Amino acid sequence: MSRRKPGTVTIIPNVQIIDIAEEGKGVGKADELVIFVDKAVPGDVVDVRLTKKKKNFAEAIIEQLHEKSALRTDPFCPHFGTCGGCKWQHMGYDSQLKFKQKNVEAALQRLGKIDTSNAEPILGSVKNRYYRNKLEFTFSNKRWLDRTDIERDEDFDMNALGFHVPLRFDKILDIEHCYLQDEPSNSIRNAVRKYALEHQLSFYDLRNHEGVLRNLIIRTSSTGEVMVAVVFAYPEQDQIDGLMNFMKIAFPQVTSLLYIVNQKKNDTIFDQDVHVFAGRDHIFEEMDGIRFKIGVKSFYQTNSEQAFELYKITRDFAGFKGDELVYDLYTGAGTIANFVAKNVKQVIGVEYVPTAIEDAKFNSALNGIDNTLFYAGDMKDILTSEFIASHGKPDVVITDPPRAGMHADVVQRLLEMESAKIVYVSCNAATQARDLELLKEKYDVVRIKPVDMFPHTQHVENVVLLKLKG
Repeated sequence: MSRRKPGTVTIIPNVQIIDIAEEGKGVGKADELVIFVDKAVPGDVVDVRLTKKKKNFAEAIIEQLHEKSALRTDPFCPHFGTCGGCKWQHMGYDSQLKFKQKNVEAALQRLGKIDTSNAEPILGSVKNRYYRNKLEFTFSNKRWLDRTDIERDEDFDMNALGFHVPLRFDKILDIEHCYLQDEPSNSIRNAVRKYALEHQLSFYDLRNHEGVLRNLIIRTSSTGEVMVAVVFAYPEQDQIDGLMNFMKIAFPQVTSLLYIVNQKKNDTIFDQDVHVFAGRDHIFEEMDGIRFKIGVKSFYQTNSEQAFELYKITRDFAGFKGDELVYDLYTGAGTIANFVAKNVKQVIGVEYVPTAIEDAKFNSALNGIDNTLFYAGDMKDILTSEFIASHGKPDVVITDPPRAGMHADVVQRLLEMESAKIVYVSCNAATQARDLELLKEKYDVVRIKPVDMFPHTQHVENVVLLKLKG
């Protein structure tokens, strides 16, 4: 079955890849051992080198590719294979959609005992390049060197501005061109890097927590507005002013030019002060005639065009008649709540993050929407029987929880409320399946539709309609 090389390296030859796992790796078998192979595609025949082995499964990388799958395609990004952002570029987009549909249905069947025979076809993204409206890059003085770099045996500039290399918190891949976000994103990042090097601004040391430049955040919108936020660590004010003035002159199209000084050990900025250097402290997004204020800390779906499709499906599943009371759980910045408000009597949104709720309220006022109410706090603590008695039993519940799914107490409250319909939007079919199995006590799953928000990754959204049993 295998042969060993010096240093206890295990090579397993001629493994046929037969499937794709939910985390995006190819699946093969050798005798009774299931092997998850990085960057393998169903139809490949490969020799694999094991990187981790357990009793019943192993993880591996491709040692040699003997037969290429017909599903394989050439990756379009030169950073593919090192950058962890687009792990499925080596597979055609139609094939990606096929496996995403299959993985969603498998998770619902296996973990939720859900009949998926009525599942609707996945909705693919019209744009599968330059589809993101937000990217965050990291400055580091510990650039990732690939094998070609090392073999050249030269002195390298070790500064980098790009993305974390998977499993290496302190190593950053220097990005020349990223296919995730449209211009002026690449131009801005490359100009900032060039300025920093020319003016000897130190890049952040992720181990020792020192240096001037830490992160670069770029947000764009369908309205053509651009936000740039530079996160500094230990700068002098003249270093801040120099870079920000350069940005203001070089990129006059930037609507919101911001900076933050973050000297914490972690990169989160939610508790940090935001300084406006030029323009506004926000940009605007627009969807279905509704405007949304987006700040540097705001949550908004990162694929704007596909988010519109996702929300239309959510609205369609709910089948509003105009007189419904709707609870929008995990409402974020109230995007769904404001999107459906004109179709219903009232929407009550609940969200854990207080700043998101402030954005939700602002967005309602901005659009003259007066039939929304928003509350901030832990869902299981807010959604009490007293809360429901005070605001009324909802006719429809829309829930869009984080990857961890809903807390068991929240699921229990949904069962107690007995709303006629629940529309469950999820970015993790496994936790959605777990919650659906609990909800089956009183609900039937009547519609299922996956939506691809993140082309060239294994991630997929899924919308499920549940109706209260007769």
